[in-house]
Amino acid sequence: MDFLAAYAPLLWTAVFCLLLTAGLLTRLWLAGRQMRHVAQHRASVPAAFAERIGLAAHQKAADYTIAKTRLGLLEGSFGAALLIGWTLLGGLNALNLALLAWLGPGLLQQVALLAAFTALGALLELPLSWYRTFVLEQKHGFNRMTPRLWLSDGLKGTLVGAAIGLPVVALLLWLMQAAGPLWWLWAWALWMAFNLLLLVLYPSLIAPLFNRFEPLQDPALKARIETLLARCGFKAQGLFVMDGSKRSAHANAYFTGFGPAKRVVFFDTLLQQLAPGEIDAVLAHELGHYKRRHILKRIVLMAVLSLGALALLGWLAQQVWFYTGLGVTPNLMQPNGALALILFLLVTPLVGFFASPWMNALSRRQEFEADAFAAAHADPRDLASALLKLYKDNASTLTPDPLYVRFYYSHPPASERLARLGA
Repeated sequence: MDFLAAYAPLLWTAVFCLLLTAGLLTRLWLAGRQMRHVAQHRASVPAAFAERIGLAAHQKAADYTIAKTRLGLLEGSFGAALLIGWTLLGGLNALNLALLAWLGPGLLQQVALLAAFTALGALLELPLSWYRTFVLEQKHGFNRMTPRLWLSDGLKGTLVGAAIGLPVVALLLWLMQAAGPLWWLWAWALWMAFNLLLLVLYPSLIAPLFNRFEPLQDPALKARIETLLARCGFKAQGLFVMDGSKRSAHANAYFTGFGPAKRVVFFDTLLQQLAPGEIDAVLAHELGHYKRRHILKRIVLMAVLSLGALALLGWLAQQVWFYTGLGVTPNLMQPNGALALILFLLVTPLVGFFASPWMNALSRRQEFEADAFAAAHADPRDLASALLKLYKDNASTLTPDPLYVRFYYSHPPASERLARLGA
């Protein structure tokens, strides 16, 4: 037992380094496969799409995909370096000691540590975010944001996040200190209540802070959509058009809200690109997610995973090696809730990456189920046509690497979706 206690921090450091290295090397390998595969198929459109997708559009999608993958490599490498800086190189420990010297131990210092860690992380990632928007997206014709709007979005996001997140964080840290060994059960109840409340409040209170939502005005299209909703037994609070074109040329449609707060939202770019029958089919696909209970299943899965994660955190927070093995000295005789939470949030993505093929396989299966629902309640040819337009207009590659798809794609690639619809 003494041997294990003595070497536990070293073993934990080794496990952490192994996970970090394996994840980074796997990401590099997958990205290399994706770029090579897309580049090898850049010269010609796949036969199944040759009649609908021109060579220029196909090559644009290939170039955009390769550029995004390269940027993803840079972001992944920077994230790994930042993770090492926060942990083994002592960044988080230094931040914690500085705030302890300034504020002293207690709940205020714990909340300040989480807030400072989040703010510093966001600031360090700003250059890559700027590059993605104003270089990569701009170069390929998708960005419509101005620097002023980008800064405004960032400021509003920070203020909204602080207004909502800080009270929740303070309550969570208080529970970790005051609720006893089973604090994680209370924390889980708080987390689930918070997420369900967000589902209700987000459509009407938070989303309008960033975008303008106007009721759908086209009477003919509105009548078609209401007929489809009635045919599928679905009730929504309203049909809205969002000014997505203010920020991007990408198009989408989605449902938002929960219970009586559900509403249907169309990007204005989507309404500009698709014919009425195609809009019906896209909406039927989104309805399929609700009618096949995918939203409920995802909530249940989130509940189960978050309960397990918080239970694990409840145990790890009591282990000294969990802190010292990651370069952090826990506060002696004082609460360590913020330190434990930050370290846990830094480490779990390393494990989560290797679970992503399973999670994305589940998501792709649900997309196929939603497509099948749409094909039954709208014209499948309209859905196929809409998907082709969206793949083209969003510059989504038609030739992704199959293994890359298994790790990263939450939606099936075009060839698989259209093959199912054709069948």
